[in-house]
Amino acid sequence: MSVITMDRLPKTLGECKAMPQATLKNPEEVAALTVAVLALYPENPAETEKMLDFLRGPRPLNGMDKQFIKDRFRGKTYLMRSYFVGSTPENNYTPALPYRVSVSENANSRSEDGYLTLYVTCSGADSPRPLKLRNKPSTGEWFLWEQQLLTGIRIPKAEDAWA
Repeated sequence: MSVITMDRLPKTLGECKAMPQATLKNPEEVAALTVAVLALYPENPAETEKMLDFLRGPRPLNGMDKQFIKDRFRGKTYLMRSYFVGSTPENNYTPALPYRVSVSENANSRSEDGYLTLYVTCSGADSPRPLKLRNKPSTGEWFLWEQQLLTGIRIPKAEDAWA
């Protein structure tokens, strides 16, 4: 398991590209940066989409991708905070600082040539969530291919009417 640490979360495409993880050479860092970028979505969907396009490289988001992300965040602004170390449903998914993301792989992570499936720990779920990256051999960069980070998690205690 790798724990990727970030002092701050990017708010713009320029800030994203300036982050140490933005070299796109380390797949675990690309996974953590994906979490950091998606965390901005409730505040600024348009800028998040620009950063996701950067992380996706030669394959930018299409209209269906954008609608899918919008639908997943509806009423769940807390969703991505659950991927940061220190967050729990009890503390309204408030991450510990600096921001840390735990990323791991399993026996099947490298089963497909040129692709790598990593798993991101989520405090609102019972098991880590998968994220698939694709390698571009000519540059050695890893790009976001698909993610399953936007699925349901436990409702934070502060928003749970039945708590």
